[in-house]
Amino acid sequence: FILYTSGSTGQPKGVVHTSGGYLVYAAMTHELVFDYHEGDVFWCTADVGWVTGHSYIVYGPLANGAITLMFEGVPTYPDASRFWQVCDKHKVNQFYTAPTAIRALMGQGTEYVSKCDLSSLKVLGTVGEPINPEAWNWYNDNVGKGRCPIVDTWWQTETGGHLLTPLPGAIATKPGSATLPFFGIEPAVLEPESGKEITDTEASGVLALKDSWPGQMRTVWGDHERFEATYFQQYKGYYFSGDGCRRDADGYYWITGRVDDVINVSGHRMGTAEVESALVAHPQVAEAAVVGYPHNIKGQGIYAYVTLMNGVEPTEDLRKELEKWVRTEIGPIAKPDLIQWAPGLPKTRSGKIMRRILRKIAENDYGSLGDTSTLADPSVVDDLIENRMNRG
Repeated sequence: FILYTSGSTGQPKGVVHTSGGYLVYAAMTHELVFDYHEGDVFWCTADVGWVTGHSYIVYGPLANGAITLMFEGVPTYPDASRFWQVCDKHKVNQFYTAPTAIRALMGQGTEYVSKCDLSSLKVLGTVGEPINPEAWNWYNDNVGKGRCPIVDTWWQTETGGHLLTPLPGAIATKPGSATLPFFGIEPAVLEPESGKEITDTEASGVLALKDSWPGQMRTVWGDHERFEATYFQQYKGYYFSGDGCRRDADGYYWITGRVDDVINVSGHRMGTAEVESALVAHPQVAEAAVVGYPHNIKGQGIYAYVTLMNGVEPTEDLRKELEKWVRTEIGPIAKPDLIQWAPGLPKTRSGKIMRRILRKIAENDYGSLGDTSTLADPSVVDDLIENRMNRG
């Protein structure tokens, strides 16, 4: 099958997975990571249009003969006990969801979860993005009642299944860490500039993989050169994940986020160039730059700087129109959370947009912008700071 995932160059990539290796890997990780036993009821809350739903609603559970629960609603309707009521009604044993959902439900307090039984639950899982320790602890204490192991899984559309994950009862967990590699997986932490592997136990850099595994993608549909360039040419001899990582003194891995121009919104990867392309396709937009910023619920939100065509008045109606435009062009997940009108963007004299500066302003961290002397017009930065949308 082919699943499309965001790329840093704007065009989504058609990730090609083949039958045998992918199916074996989805089944094996489903069985071992979730401690699946015959008769268990497994619930992954993802959408089947994304790889999590493919691997852990359909292929993995069904290959193992599991009872897999498919749910189309939202976790907060008719109220914030919806997930927990479904768990009780269907006696769910393994529950797998995204940190975004956990944070949203945590924000509703403990009232909704405490009125449900949840005694059928044996294993809890998280997927799609790093989970912050506060959300991990809330999940552990209120949903798992302190008795259910939490498997914080790191993997990608490209990998087909889990690469870093605890195994319930066998690997001690740490809130926020994806812990250790799954069987046969050989991770490496590389120095970003040199590509040299850091062999010390404690390390910080980019996450790469030394060898193949059964669930690995085989190519990018219609563009094998892009497949090689994206994953194998930047660091020769390694598969480059695009994620930053640190390894602690116990050898545990902690994912620190994307190192390319891809942001992680509610566990879904979104290329900033993709959103920019959608915005500039609007007839009233001259230029756009998109960055991620910390979001309490989604993990990362989408922050768009938009320069309008000459003579176009920046209005609230136009802002809403652009939000709707992006929803139509890409989908609801890509709708910008914040749109800032920008008379100009910070560019070098060669015309390159200084995204580092845009990220800092979006994060409301404009006191440490670094060297701006190479900008063609440094005054642009002052305007962006003064009119920033995120003042939290």
